[in-house]
This record gives sequence, structure tokens and C-alpha cells, in this order.
Amino acid sequence: MAKQLQWEEVGAAAHALLSPGYVTAKNSQTLYTSGCVGTDPKTGEIPDCIEAQTRNALENLKAILKAGGSSLDSVLKVLLFVADGSYAASVNKVYKEYFPSKPARSCVVVAFPDPTLKVELECVAAVEE
Repeated sequence: MAKQLQWEEVGAAAHALLSPGYVTAKNSQTLYTSGCVGTDPKTGEIPDCIEAQTRNALENLKAILKAGGSSLDSVLKVLLFVADGSYAASVNKVYKEYFPSKPARSCVVVAFPDPTLKVELECVAAVEE
């Protein structure tokens, strides 16, 4: 049975419709996260700057990974969503600071329901023993 992470474990503002992630049973030890957007984890505000949103999204992802017994170093695959393809250079600049190990990644241009959102990340990570 998978363990559902709770927002209280993450320390970020809760999203009523989403779980921050699930950790699979002991035999597989894989963590699947929900999408992390660029809200400031302390204030809940969404900055306008794409670099700031990317950094916040990665910090939020890092908190979920920690709560699930993993870390950025154990990420196997990232799924990245951006509101505009022209954000690629700015997102990649911040992204490479967090992922020097270059996990597998896909990037999709999407229309977010909230027009202030510019980036969202989700990942699959190994759980550290």
C-alpha cells in the first residue's frame, strides 16, 4: 500500500484538491509527487518573475521530497510544464542549479487555469534508505 504524504509534513500551504505525493510500499520505494507551482512557501504569493516562480516551485518540490524520505539527488524523472515556450532559457538557468545530475525530463507548454502561473514541476524519485 502506498503512503499518502500530508501537507503538514511538507510545511507548505495546502491545496485542498491535491496530495503532495505518494510513497510506494517498502519493496519499491518510489515517490510520486503532485505538481509543484511557484508559490512562495512562506507567504503563498505567486511572483511575476519566471525565475522566481521556478525557484519557488523547486523549493516546494524539495520540501515534498524531504517529507517523503527522498531528495533532489534521487529524482529519476521530472515533468515540467511551462505557460510559454519562450521561458525555456530562464527556467533552465534555475533548473540546472537544482539538478546538476540531469535526471530524465520532459517539458510541455500548457495553458494554466490560473493565468499568473508560469511553471509547474512534478517528479518521480527513489526513496533513500
